[in-house]
Amino acid sequence: MRRTLLSFALVLLVHAATFAGIRLEDVDYPFSVETYAFDSQRQSLEMAYMDVSPDRSPRGTVVLLHGKNFSGSYFEQTAQALVKAGYRVIMPDQIGFGKSTKPEHYHYTFHQLAKNTHDLLESLGVQHAHVLGHSMGGMVATRFALMYPDMTASLTLLNPIGLEDWKAKGVPYRTVDAWYQGELEKTPEKIKAYMRASYYDGEWKPRYDPWVEQLAAFLDSPDYPRMAWNQALAYDMIYTQPVVYEFSQLQEPTLLIIGQRDKTALGKDQVSEEKRAKLGNYPALGRAAHNAIPDSELVELQGLGHLPHIEAFDRFFPPYRAFLDEQTQE
Repeated sequence: MRRTLLSFALVLLVHAATFAGIRLEDVDYPFSVETYAFDSQRQSLEMAYMDVSPDRSPRGTVVLLHGKNFSGSYFEQTAQALVKAGYRVIMPDQIGFGKSTKPEHYHYTFHQLAKNTHDLLESLGVQHAHVLGHSMGGMVATRFALMYPDMTASLTLLNPIGLEDWKAKGVPYRTVDAWYQGELEKTPEKIKAYMRASYYDGEWKPRYDPWVEQLAAFLDSPDYPRMAWNQALAYDMIYTQPVVYEFSQLQEPTLLIIGQRDKTALGKDQVSEEKRAKLGNYPALGRAAHNAIPDSELVELQGLGHLPHIEAFDRFFPPYRAFLDEQTQE
């Protein structure tokens, strides 16, 4: 009987060990991970971040803000190149993402995420920063620049979402409960199929696998429903809080880097084929944003999709580095 109980306990321990955590406890990041502890919305939270610096005195600080289906870890190559160029680089995981806290309940707004990011930077002694936002991170970065112009030395929007108002273009509202159900139904195969179709125009290369694997790691956790709820709330934030109408108010030098093959659009599966064809037209959206943002430059990358820094780093980084160097005072 004792042997049976011990064997059963061992099976439970082995089974539990196979579960990943919704803070990616068993997933390695490319640099040392720190946590910023703070109180928000009547709860204690932790914001994970990476902070890497060159050996010499930094030329400036760069903040890299991730997209919804990612974490700060996919900026590894970008961070390495920036550090080599003399910049300090800070890569936070927003609350609800990556290695940061996944609250039971949180009122997600871009204002709140920008405030969290501001307070993190302030705690690290950062007074001025060059801010880059990719995908959803572009909406966070835009809100950050609008709220904290004195802290924002420059703004870079790398294939951001939020260049159009999906509601105004006929995408129907989807409830948080509906988004949540969709998150619960995710599988590794569905994640890869979505990324292949939306990000890489139907193509796939082995170097894209880690970003599927990282998202799929959440699915193995018994706490995944809490992660899924956070993701559903984030989708609601993205749909209901457009930033496109405020581009004209941006005061910072701004660089738009737009992969021209990108067709990412929220809720395009909810509309007719005719409406779908008009969504996510990144060549047109990038030019419209460039025209709306007063002090902006536009770099159009032909043949690239939603993730230029992953798909073709050697084409993404030179114009980004040139823009940063132009804005940096030695």
